[in-house]
Amino acid sequence: MNEENVKESVVEKNNITDEKTSNNEKNDRQNRQNNRRNNNNRRPRRNNNSRVKTDLEDKVIDINRITKVVKGGRKMRFSATVVVGNRKGKVGIGTGKANEMPDAVRKAKESASKNLINIELIDNRTISHEIIMKCGAVRVMLKPATEGTGVKAGGPVRDVLELAGVKDVLSKSLGSSTKINMARATLNALKEQKSPAHIAKLRGKTIEEIRG
Repeated sequence: MNEENVKESVVEKNNITDEKTSNNEKNDRQNRQNNRRNNNNRRPRRNNNSRVKTDLEDKVIDINRITKVVKGGRKMRFSATVVVGNRKGKVGIGTGKANEMPDAVRKAKESASKNLINIELIDNRTISHEIIMKCGAVRVMLKPATEGTGVKAGGPVRDVLELAGVKDVLSKSLGSSTKINMARATLNALKEQKSPAHIAKLRGKTIEEIRG
């Protein structure tokens, strides 16, 4: 009798375990179905890496490596100067510093995008009058040119003029040849440009009276 009781108890235990496993499998199936439904009802994830499209172009004017001597050795950093513009009258210059060169360029782009200025162009191609602008030991001269002349400039001056949308201009760089100062002098020269309509409005006259 004892052996029969033992056998019956073993069979009952096996039945109980089978029921538990079947119940667990059912629960797993239900959970999977619920998860699928929830996933279908979810909103699509936002792609945080997607950048806002803009019409701004950028050019790297200068990259410098800065070396600092410390107790443990030499510590190197990078500084970058970038000009940003849309070739339609908007342009800006920015600088950035970081331990890695790509980070320095990225910071310079962000700084330039925040410091954009609007430039008044004549016929969307040239500047309104001659100007000489100084920045540090650099002097930059800009002169308006006839249609078809092109951008007669080089280095940072050309980069700033092209991204600003200037198509016909004559230029001359005088004094030092520091790239960042040449770019700043060019930007300041463009900032000081005033169209005949703007001057006529300030003086309370017509454009014909201003031009004589």
